[in-house]
Amino acid sequence: MIQSKDIKKKNISKFKQVLILAFISVLFNSLFAKELTARQIVDRYDARDEGNTLEQDIFMILIDKNGKKRVREIKSYEKKHGLGEYKIMYFKSPTDIKNTAFLTHEYKDKNKEEKQWLYLPAIKKVKRIPSANKSSSFMGSDFSYFDMTKRNLDEYTYKILKETRVRGHKVWVIQAIAKTEKEIKKSGYIKSILLIRQDNYVGVRGIFSMKNNKTKFLDVREMHDQNGIWIYDKVSMTTKKGREILHSTLLINSNIRLNTPIEDVVFTVRRLGQGI
Repeated sequence: MIQSKDIKKKNISKFKQVLILAFISVLFNSLFAKELTARQIVDRYDARDEGNTLEQDIFMILIDKNGKKRVREIKSYEKKHGLGEYKIMYFKSPTDIKNTAFLTHEYKDKNKEEKQWLYLPAIKKVKRIPSANKSSSFMGSDFSYFDMTKRNLDEYTYKILKETRVRGHKVWVIQAIAKTEKEIKKSGYIKSILLIRQDNYVGVRGIFSMKNNKTKFLDVREMHDQNGIWIYDKVSMTTKKGREILHSTLLINSNIRLNTPIEDVVFTVRRLGQGI
């Protein structure tokens, strides 16, 4: 009996030690998270695992201020490579824009600017998107050509404004301001507010102030964890002037395939006019 009591006491003592260690770990992680700078948070957001390749179907729903909807169906491919990342989108419907294709080449080298091309089937020509036009609307949506690429983080200064919650998850609210007029002209944004989840460093909301007194609101409405990689399922971008909604775009992603082989030839300018 005495031995049994001693064993119980030892087990209780070990259990207490485990609880104390767990508490210390949670406390340490919490304190560490609070000590992160705005730039460190944004770096982690930018560096999170997104997989090596991504293939998906996208429904792009354009909604005007009267609630009238137009639906566009897209096939999208993405691939990371040694020098950066490739992205290509093929429009499958409606008929008036069918076979339009959009290609992006992004580079890790911060001194090398991304390249974008748009294939227009009506004239059977490939159009290069110049930097001066990056802030313009992408295919009539509330997303711009600039929104279709990652930012050069070094072009901005960052500040943590506060912490709050989005859909039950703690987030940092981070302000990003371009350092140069050139970057403001390229993006079209005077100021950006990014809401980044503290548990996984995924961006879930954004507020983008524009020179024309308009503001764009990004909202990740649905997402899921697929083998440790967070995937966006439903994303909206809404353009407002004051309280008035001018237009909005909803992206619904489906048939998502991660890390399946995709040939580099899919992401060439020559391939743009050949369709899916």
